[in-house]
Amino acid sequence: MKLLLKGGTIVTGEDCRQADLLIYGEKIIGIGSGLSTADADIADVTGKLLFPGFIDAHTHFDLEVGGTVTIDDFASGTRAAIAGGTTTVVDFATQYRGETLKEAFAKWNLKALGKASCDYGFHMSVADWNAGVSEELKDMMDKGITSFKLYMTYDAMKVNDKEIYQILERLKELGGIAGVHCENSGIIDAMVEEEKSRGHFGVAAHPLTRPAAAEAEAVNRLLRIAEIVDTPVIIVHLTSREAYKAAEQARARGQKVYLETCPQYLFLDDSRYEGPFFEASKYVIAPPLRKKADQEALWQALAGDQIQTVSTDHCSFTTGQKALGKDDFTRIPGGMPGVETRAVLMYTYGVKGDRISLPQMCRLLSENPARMYGLYPRKGALSAGSDADIVVYDPEGTGTIRAGGQIQKSDYAPYEGMPVSGRIDSVYLRGRLVMDSHRNITQNTGQFLIRGKSLL
Repeated sequence: MKLLLKGGTIVTGEDCRQADLLIYGEKIIGIGSGLSTADADIADVTGKLLFPGFIDAHTHFDLEVGGTVTIDDFASGTRAAIAGGTTTVVDFATQYRGETLKEAFAKWNLKALGKASCDYGFHMSVADWNAGVSEELKDMMDKGITSFKLYMTYDAMKVNDKEIYQILERLKELGGIAGVHCENSGIIDAMVEEEKSRGHFGVAAHPLTRPAAAEAEAVNRLLRIAEIVDTPVIIVHLTSREAYKAAEQARARGQKVYLETCPQYLFLDDSRYEGPFFEASKYVIAPPLRKKADQEALWQALAGDQIQTVSTDHCSFTTGQKALGKDDFTRIPGGMPGVETRAVLMYTYGVKGDRISLPQMCRLLSENPARMYGLYPRKGALSAGSDADIVVYDPEGTGTIRAGGQIQKSDYAPYEGMPVSGRIDSVYLRGRLVMDSHRNITQNTGQFLIRGKSLL
């Protein structure tokens, strides 16, 4: 049976227009007015906005961090994603020291198998670089893992400049792309030692030991290495004006640099670290929250289409898990939830706040990540032949973000008390209604996605 979504406003990366949308099976087969309804069920979406299913290309589900494991696994995390209008996530399969990429891939397959309520893919985090891993990169590409994560900090994960150069050269050869966590590890280690020597073990020391300059230096260093290799790279979770300027300078040299930021760096600032431990520890993330001036720089870059995507870096813990670092800020598990609230925040404070347009929101949350990570036009588009991943957004809805009632399993909401405009009315995944207006979510319908090469 066909399904006709009738009377809504189609939002694409180019424009908005009122049109009907026809689905057959898992695919969109037509968009326009006067479409045949003879053999179709009809869903009235008058007054609603229809977006391509949102894509969150930066999540960490079921991840071991600092002696604990994120509270959201693929079951709860992908349910929260659907509730937030996200129909595809790209999570980070992590190679730990001593593991092969094949072993890491198998481990993450098991974590997700049969649990995902949205479609999913993996980036592969490369932490143990050697000749065997270099050969394995081709096998990962063949399996549909075409993007790779590199860390310039964290002792268990970081790769050095020589390794970054070699990895980028190998990815250039294979047609893969790297997304990189950019912070100067040596500076951070030295500043942590200084703060602890002064008796500073509380949360307030966290942002002091990871300054914006340490991010900017690492961004600049990465981009100089990428310039020598002559290959594009992605800077993940960009946080600061200084780091953005380093990317601008590389672009002025003719480099291709793709940028991702996150809602926390647009809506929260470093004043959150000034409260008592119970409250301040909720916001311990890396890189840390920055100044309001950094928020403004990021919004201006978004408005000018200089940042390609807004992902969440969803990495959730409970306040009990955060309390592991009550006597030492470096032992606080770093991360916060976000996959459930990204879209309503971007609509409320981006679109309704006159910071970005509806087509820009579509590009940031759907089209650009689909292109960047080899999913377009199957994902990220409302067009004939694309998967019928559709978010029906009610612009007239209102609400307030509260921890109570959320699907993600963290016992707090980072954006607690923030009013939002509009709401996710319903969500379709490959033509199937997986969330209705009452937030009834159809579970375990997600599929692993074999991705192609980046199209940006």
